[in-house]
Amino acid sequence: MAASQTGLLLIADITGYTAYLNESELEHAQETLSTLLELLIEHTRPPLILSRLAGDAVISYALQGALPGGQTLVEMIEDTYVAFRRAIELMVLNNTCRCSACANVSALDLKFFVHAGRFAIQRLSAQDELVGTDVNLLHRLLKNRVVAATGVHAYTLYTEAAISNLGLEEVSVAMQPHTETVEHIGEVRVWVQDLHAVWQRKRASVQVTLPPNRIVQQLEIETSVPPELVWGYLSLPEFRSVIIGSDRQEILHRREGRIAPGTVFQCYHGETLILQTILAWEPFERMLTEDLLPLPGVGTLIRVMIEFRLEPTPAGTRLIQIFGKAKGPLHGRLMGDLVMKRFPGRWRTYLENFKMRIERDVAEGGGLPQVIGGLTAGEIEAAAAASLAKY
Repeated sequence: MAASQTGLLLIADITGYTAYLNESELEHAQETLSTLLELLIEHTRPPLILSRLAGDAVISYALQGALPGGQTLVEMIEDTYVAFRRAIELMVLNNTCRCSACANVSALDLKFFVHAGRFAIQRLSAQDELVGTDVNLLHRLLKNRVVAATGVHAYTLYTEAAISNLGLEEVSVAMQPHTETVEHIGEVRVWVQDLHAVWQRKRASVQVTLPPNRIVQQLEIETSVPPELVWGYLSLPEFRSVIIGSDRQEILHRREGRIAPGTVFQCYHGETLILQTILAWEPFERMLTEDLLPLPGVGTLIRVMIEFRLEPTPAGTRLIQIFGKAKGPLHGRLMGDLVMKRFPGRWRTYLENFKMRIERDVAEGGGLPQVIGGLTAGEIEAAAAASLAKY
């Protein structure tokens, strides 16, 4: 008997086949679906663990405590959806085939379902089969009234248990509350996030960058922790304090309960207060802040842009910290640039301390999931064929 576990359950479900399929072009439809399933599998990254494919859906899970913060999972899902929409756009732009399957690929869309609870893991061949009442509940929520009740066609559905488990009560205020009635269980409260709105904001966003000619200092480290988790740690005050070298930090001006451009990290260094305002927030890739720094003994303030970039490596993540030239009064700029250039050892020590801290935290939480086996191209194609056979 498999031991019971506590954690998160996630289903990514590709939808829209009714408007998409044509029996005479099944081969092209299967190729498209296989490509999209591969994309979803590629984005199922630690701490998420791939369970199995269920036709046109990818099922995964994360054990309790594996995520450094609830916003990290929200951003992982949003990142996956944006990648999905970009893949659909590329298919449409690069399409030279006149068949219905290729012409109607834009009808495909994506939904996510997130629940928290207890489940058992049964190892079957190279896949984890999840069983339990909470698993059954999530599967039954796939058939719902969300579109009819909210008008939202592409969404993430979070159950009340997931919202509580992830600490997303403030974030859920920006979502649409909804109630589903499930046979033998009763009413299930859920919150629905519109993913099309996420996609539109991403497409309309303007990238704020640190120009190469404004760079004063650049340092980097490599860690065994994957980018998704490194990003999560960078957003937590107790871990940011380590990489910045502050006594403590507070987060001000969240946007709809989330860290976003305009949010301020308030850093305490003894009696000195430093404000870091987020200018760019690109999950799992880069964050850019403008730091307001008082110069001791000078009686002036300068502004310095500091960027963190995350690059995936075969072993984990390369974390790069970049310091920009100071802005402000001339004497302040000169002193600020001098400090950034002449004391790289201090900043490197902070980076190394951060690396050790997050690697220790991951180890104390049970370490990174060990993925055994995987899904071959043939297995993905077979899942796609089985899904299309229903239509």
